[in-house]
Amino acid sequence: MARIAERLAELNIALPEPVAPVAAYVPYVVTGQLVFLSGALPMERGALTVTGRLGDGVDLAAGRAAARLCGLNLLAQLREACGGDWERVARCVRLGGFVASTPDFFDHAKVINGASELMQQVFGEEGRHARAAVGVAALPLNAPVEIDAVFALRG
Repeated sequence: MARIAERLAELNIALPEPVAPVAAYVPYVVTGQLVFLSGALPMERGALTVTGRLGDGVDLAAGRAAARLCGLNLLAQLREACGGDWERVARCVRLGGFVASTPDFFDHAKVINGASELMQQVFGEEGRHARAAVGVAALPLNAPVEIDAVFALRG
């Protein structure tokens, strides 16, 4: 994970401040060599950037952009979990993607690619991960996407 801060700069990515929890949970838990990141919503400056469901007013491009923003918020939490030391991050292990959608929307995987591709851009081969992309009826605050993550840390 050498040079992650430099890679973020090369990609012109400025991570946001970590988003405060919207309910009774903590943003992350570090146990052993794993960091479990709570679900991130597509928030900027404390507000959702888009609301609604895929297939009902939110199109695929907006869903992918929302997933990418969820990924940026996950990275902000990861940076905090590591005390700002990107060298501690070994790899992205797993993303869990939830897409609020209509029953006839079937491109959940394409939506969550917005976050998956971000992890691969930032971490390279160590950004490739296991993943789930699941359709749900609704998400907190009427968000169209929520993504959680697991990262491995160096010993």
